[in-house]
Amino acid sequence: MQPFEIIGAPLTLWLAPVATAFPLISADPSGSWIKVGTNGDKNQSGEGVTVTHGYTFQEVKPGGTTGPVKAFLDEENLSFGLTLWDLSLEQYQLALAGTAPSTTAAGVGTAGYKKIGLSHSSTVKEYALLARGVSPYGDGWSMQYEVPRCYQSGSPSPVYRKAQPSGLALRWTALEDMGASSAEERFGRLIAQHAAAL
Repeated sequence: MQPFEIIGAPLTLWLAPVATAFPLISADPSGSWIKVGTNGDKNQSGEGVTVTHGYTFQEVKPGGTTGPVKAFLDEENLSFGLTLWDLSLEQYQLALAGTAPSTTAAGVGTAGYKKIGLSHSSTVKEYALLARGVSPYGDGWSMQYEVPRCYQSGSPSPVYRKAQPSGLALRWTALEDMGASSAEERFGRLIAQHAAAL
């Protein structure tokens, strides 16, 4: 009865290697799926996750008209952006080459530490992306974006200042899935639960 279609809740993102199977909409992500933010949406800025569907059209305007009579789709893109308030190296590496931190154990008179390189690899790391939130069809149900291929395209500029959290502005841009089952699913799919399991 409620207007479930009006959603005011954040999305939680997970990343996994390309070709990882997406979890069922009623199952928790597990296995290779790694949560973005140690505590998921509790590590996002208050702006949440921005899902951007970008398009560039070419309009045809014949000489005898003042307006367009036809349009062609020239380019399209899909991206997911957020500011991550989590500077653990396990999360910071998502902005760079995507290599897990190396760990040096503490020794006598030496502190233990973790390390990542600050250069981006010449090879762009690809991920599968899962973005899950609430369903527009009922309370306690889920909706999820399933993106088979994407890469981190943001240029984070963390600012370290007094009494304000430092954040990484991250953006994952979808790449076309060349093995998609249809042209409509080249960037993946959006699934929303609408009924309880029998």
